[in-house]
Amino acid sequence: MRQRKKFKLRLPAVAGLPSRTLVLGERTLVMGVLNVTPDSFSDGGKFFDADAAVARALELERAGADLLDIGGESTRPGAEAISASEEMRRVLPVLEKLRGRLKIPVSIDTSKPEVAEAAIFQGAEMINDVTGLRAGPHLAEIAAKRGLPLILMHMRGEPRTMQKRPFARDVLRDVTQSLRKAAAVARRTGVAKSQIVLDPGIGFGKSAGQSYELLQKLADLARLGYPLLVGTSRKSFLAKAPGAAPDADRIWGTAATVTAAILAGAHIVRVHDVAEMVQVARVADAIANPRTVASAQSTKAR
Repeated sequence: MRQRKKFKLRLPAVAGLPSRTLVLGERTLVMGVLNVTPDSFSDGGKFFDADAAVARALELERAGADLLDIGGESTRPGAEAISASEEMRRVLPVLEKLRGRLKIPVSIDTSKPEVAEAAIFQGAEMINDVTGLRAGPHLAEIAAKRGLPLILMHMRGEPRTMQKRPFARDVLRDVTQSLRKAAAVARRTGVAKSQIVLDPGIGFGKSAGQSYELLQKLADLARLGYPLLVGTSRKSFLAKAPGAAPDADRIWGTAATVTAAILAGAHIVRVHDVAEMVQVARVADAIANPRTVASAQSTKAR
């Protein structure tokens, strides 16, 4: 079990919001997923309507989410790319309606600079790039200019073909080298090291076995010196373990992998089922640091 290093992410003042700081490592932060898409793998179409998406965002906050990640383009295997204008048409009305109503920070899940800029104007305080700057440093330039945290994820290939191309022979080496390179690009562009979060991209261009291997070896990625975000929620690799539940029921597999990720050093877990995974995260945190339980009981006794 790896002892997590503590980090601080500075969230600058944007769209009239005050600046604030996120502390990573004292407890696991739970990032709720909000897909404003018609075709995401798990909840595509459920929150495509702006009002439904807003209601879902507020529901996730009430359920205990520490962060909200809003995306308007599906990155499921086989997904086709959409234009920046279409992506903005999906997410900007949701962000605008949430301003002043949502208290938790919002991350914009996009690989397009123009979408990121527009989302920041509407209150997004973090950028989540699933391509890990593979298309160039433009998102890093925006993060540096605005002082925003930048999440860099590893994806081998692109959504349309990532599960059809040959997988890496050594998945840990492939992910480590790619994330180290992405972080170096971001830092050369002006993003402070303290503002970078890394995500191994579970399921993105990896076999099921490789996804499990990355969870097993997550502590090796922590040695890169950055906070780690892990997203396993409802993904298809969960149904590939021997004797696992069918595709339709992945919440228990998600719970197991969230626990494993936290015990291996993850600082943030990205999930769909927030209420359930908040409970999982709190218990996993207690396993990782039993002294917090004793301290809480002592305080309550007084």
